[in-house]
Amino acid sequence: MTADLALQKAIFAHLAVDTSLAALVGARIYDNAPGDAVFPFLVLGENDTRNWPGGMEHRLALHCFSRSGGRMEAKGILGAVHAALDDKPLTLEGHNLVNLRFLDSTTRREADGTTWRGTIRFRAITEKTGETA
Repeated sequence: MTADLALQKAIFAHLAVDTSLAALVGARIYDNAPGDAVFPFLVLGENDTRNWPGGMEHRLALHCFSRSGGRMEAKGILGAVHAALDDKPLTLEGHNLVNLRFLDSTTRREADGTTWRGTIRFRAITEKTGETA
């Protein structure tokens, strides 16, 4: 399994059992949200992976979507994702997670005028099991 996929699986599994996040989005965490998804929900977003000395560097984003009438709900979801992932020691299949760190977050109103999108970005470093950084 690639480090990129192992990291995605670990993040998804970790978020799926986080009680603070579940209080906000329930089990509505998606890799690809269905067209009829109930709001609010969280989606694993874009990611970039590149070589890093001794491993791989990953930059990834997660997006939340809210229709609660303002950005407050989106910011609450972003805060729960930040607390759940920043500098957490996730277990990856076939790889070690050296670190997972928060980079930034944004909120914005979507073109429909009702939906708010929150985006949070992280940077991770991974290495194959048995290697050292």
